[in-house]
Amino acid sequence: MARVSRSPRRSTGKKETVRVQLRKNDIVQVIAGKSKGKQGRVLRVDRKTGRVLVEGVQTVKRHTRPNPQRQIKGGIAERERPIAVSNVMIVCPSCGPTRIGKRVETTGGKPRRIRICRKCSAPLESK
Repeated sequence: MARVSRSPRRSTGKKETVRVQLRKNDIVQVIAGKSKGKQGRVLRVDRKTGRVLVEGVQTVKRHTRPNPQRQIKGGIAERERPIAVSNVMIVCPSCGPTRIGKRVETTGGKPRRIRICRKCSAPLESK
């Protein structure tokens, strides 16, 4: 009986970027995890890992050693950790947490895609 060797699938080494519809300065609400229910402003979006840094959410304590050469005071500092995009939801000013939809609007003869609220169809753009 012949033995069939199966080689495991090899990854190409490329990491695909996660499609993140959130932007910096969006107001989001956490829908899962230990910070569930908290709202905050998006400080940074990492499309490679699919995570966002939200102000005041997912805070952890960091113990730092004092370093006089670099003027670093030691002690315990609280800082935010990134949270997965799937665990946050954008907050519409009129109807609360919602999903993001897209709509094409033509302004000045130039088509432009804008983000809209899926509940009330109001634009989510802050500009």
